[in-house]
Amino acid sequence: MKPVRIYTTPICPYCVRAKALLKKKGVEPEEIDVFMDSDARSDMEKKSGGARTVPQIFVGDTYVGGCDELYALERSGKLDSLLA
Repeated sequence: MKPVRIYTTPICPYCVRAKALLKKKGVEPEEIDVFMDSDARSDMEKKSGGARTVPQIFVGDTYVGGCDELYALERSGKLDSLLA
């Protein structure tokens, strides 16, 4: 299974939702809290092409996007193959 990295904050309901789906899939993502870490937030923005909202999700080297994009991959049946 590919490593998953998710940029989050502790007060984000979309982060909770995205992590719940990943957990359901048996994935333990590397979680990076950007709430009080400006370096981590800058890194997130650079890697995501300027996205400033959380969560921002990466599967291996593939940028997924946010919670909505993660669930769209699940609905389309593409998330499992991306994670494999």
